[in-house]
Amino acid sequence: MTARETLIDFDATFRAATARLKAEGRYRTFANLERDASGNALAKWRPESGGPARDVVVWCSNDYLAMGTHPEAIEAAVAATRAQGVGAGGTRNISGTHRGVVELEAELADLHQKEAALLFTSGWVSNLAGISTIAGLLPGCVIFSDAENHNSMIEGVKRSGCEKRIFRHNDVGHLRELLEAVDPARPKLVVFESLYSMDGDIAPIGEILALAKRHGAMTYIDEVHAVGLYGPRGGGIAERDGVMRGIDVIEGTLAKGFGSLGGYIAGSAALVDAVRSYAPSFIFTSTLPPSVVASATAAVRRLKSSNVERAAHQAMASLVKHALRAAGLPVLDNSSHIVPLMVRDAEKCRLASEMLIERHGIYIQPINYPTVARGAERLRITPTPRHDRAQVAQLVEALVDVWNALDLPFNAPKVVPLRPSDSTPAACEYPDMKRAAE
Repeated sequence: MTARETLIDFDATFRAATARLKAEGRYRTFANLERDASGNALAKWRPESGGPARDVVVWCSNDYLAMGTHPEAIEAAVAATRAQGVGAGGTRNISGTHRGVVELEAELADLHQKEAALLFTSGWVSNLAGISTIAGLLPGCVIFSDAENHNSMIEGVKRSGCEKRIFRHNDVGHLRELLEAVDPARPKLVVFESLYSMDGDIAPIGEILALAKRHGAMTYIDEVHAVGLYGPRGGGIAERDGVMRGIDVIEGTLAKGFGSLGGYIAGSAALVDAVRSYAPSFIFTSTLPPSVVASATAAVRRLKSSNVERAAHQAMASLVKHALRAAGLPVLDNSSHIVPLMVRDAEKCRLASEMLIERHGIYIQPINYPTVARGAERLRITPTPRHDRAQVAQLVEALVDVWNALDLPFNAPKVVPLRPSDSTPAACEYPDMKRAAE
């Protein structure tokens, strides 16, 4: 056969792969959004059909505290860009170690009461690099990983090449059994999250730390969905619970509670220096630009000293949960700010998202497999301090309409959704962001 006769139709393979996703109802599309820094959780949505742009309310942003649109963060980014330009100039090892990076790492080390911190380009990269490098430098290390850990942590465990043990989600008893079954002399690393972002449940951090200490294991916690949001200075769930000093490595992001971009680890000076020196994803990656670093630094400093944003955020999350439950909508219970609204069908989850934006000007992305298990599909709602009560009422009425249209089950007999004029819990009386910035 000639070379021409044996040519493979590569694109046919790719088309077939995406066709399988479409057939399962979990093919992902991206909403073309342009955030409005001055509005209440608003964005311009440009439909794929090419029609005119429309204002929509975004109810699924990971910018939990709206720090990405906070005046202090914006001004810091603008000033840094004017002074230093738009890029960092290279990797940290070449020419990219600018003053802002050094200052931000110091702020993060202080936030978590650790000797040092190290910045990465994202939280995904910081987990991949942190876990794989730390475990890889410990000869014979065994990693103990929570069954619900984020993909970035799973990839870090894989890349380390170390032996692993998976313990049932938040099951301290199972973790104890696994630790007891390993040679006490072997190095051990327990990796887990403080707050799991899909269900919104919180780890028993104190129990895990006590168990790890008894077995001589290091601890590595992902506080990505909690930094900025919990604790007196925004140090996360571990700070809130008073156990932060007992954790060996704290990993976080700048892209959620702090509203910017990037990830980091914080720990001992020796550990951070080792990761800095050995992690390829740190060594060979360009540095975060001055504008991003400046906005993140402004947000970290603000949230260390201000509780206004956290209080407003918790009040809005409480109000949204109350309103959805009052309407009989199936909210998954948890004690955090995450509001999972269960659909449990991939195709209907996608349709619900499409109906919300097209009919009601509300954007909530569908969460399908593999982000969650099959049969656990959901709309993940994330209230922010920039939402208001009128938008909550609009959200509930829109969801009730969509649930009826798609014949989705309610948890209880439907009631009249909350309206802006209805009485709401006193905790929902919070300062708006303009006053917070003053």
